[in-house]
Amino acid sequence: MENSLPIWLIPTLTLVGGIIIGVILARILQASSPKSTQSQLSDLQERFDSYQNEVISNFSTTAELISKLTESYQNVQEHMLHSAERLAIDEQSRERLLACLTDGSVKERISAPSKSSKKEELPPEPPRDYAPKAEGEPGTLDENFGKAK
Repeated sequence: MENSLPIWLIPTLTLVGGIIIGVILARILQASSPKSTQSQLSDLQERFDSYQNEVISNFSTTAELISKLTESYQNVQEHMLHSAERLAIDEQSRERLLACLTDGSVKERISAPSKSSKKEELPPEPPRDYAPKAEGEPGTLDENFGKAK
């Protein structure tokens, strides 16, 4: 019987020791877990706030640049109008230049002074994804295609 006591005692003590160590480790890890989760959450919130500020800054800068671009375009347009009035040789060329500047089609108006002399052109036809065929002729997928009649 003497030998049977240590056989049961060693596994029992090992089991109790493992349970105690497990409980201690669980308490330590549980206590540190919310702190790391909270720090991760605050880090993510900080990154998100930084991103939002960057987006707002980007859009405000873009709006400011577009405003400057619009103002520059208006200044160029005014300069061209004043130059057309000042530099035109006669009344007819002055009217043509002013009409071109107000329509926005300067290149087209100067190269072709009258609309009636320019032949109306149809818009180009988009490319087809099939071969054209005459009426009554078999198509390329027809069984009789390419056969002599």
